[in-house]
Amino acid sequence: MKILVIDVGGTHVKLLATGHRKRREFRSGAGMTATQMVTEARRVTADWQYDAITIGYPGPVRGGHPVAEPHNLGAGWVGFDFTKAFACPVRMVNDAAMQALGDYRGGHMLFLGLGTGLGSALIIDGVLAPLELAHLPYKHDRTYESFLGLRGLKRLGRKKWEKCVWDVVQRFKAALQVDEVVLGGGNAERLRALPPGSRRGENSRAFVGGFRLWEVPATRVATGTAISDSTGRSMS
Repeated sequence: MKILVIDVGGTHVKLLATGHRKRREFRSGAGMTATQMVTEARRVTADWQYDAITIGYPGPVRGGHPVAEPHNLGAGWVGFDFTKAFACPVRMVNDAAMQALGDYRGGHMLFLGLGTGLGSALIIDGVLAPLELAHLPYKHDRTYESFLGLRGLKRLGRKKWEKCVWDVVQRFKAALQVDEVVLGGGNAERLRALPPGSRRGENSRAFVGGFRLWEVPATRVATGTAISDSTGRSMS
């Protein structure tokens, strides 16, 4: 089966299909609606063949559907029929969860996506649990995302922002008792040093996660997704 993976971000939408090596992309931004995303995605992939689609969505997803509008895009995502719009089967998952699926090597892993916002996902012995840590209170009446997201980076400057990343990684690693923290997203490259117990994720692995999502039954995608480690062995 050929899969099209669509990674929806706050500044760009990135796409890759089975059998292709080079991804394609187009700009998103604060005004992009679900309808506009589908129209543009169909246009830029008109010459690609695929049987099903994975969408990495920048917001909470339940049962394969968004349950809240994205903070950094336009409206119209909740209740939108993506399967009908694309005329093929669609599986949707939180974008950080999709990246986590691609970066997972086994054990207990926390993924933090340092991008326009702050994505998060937890994988415990091969079972995926998408998280929504971004809008929890952190300090000075601000959220974790307001410090670790793009706005925080611009407000604080790189050095202070990196110090906050270190602090948050240590807090979450201790609280969630994970083996490692994977730092992904476009701004992870700005870290000059990585916090202890962490590694830098490969953003291209989000597509691997999107392909992996179709390797398990749909019933496992809606709640806990059983996946494989980097050797291909089942971790559930």
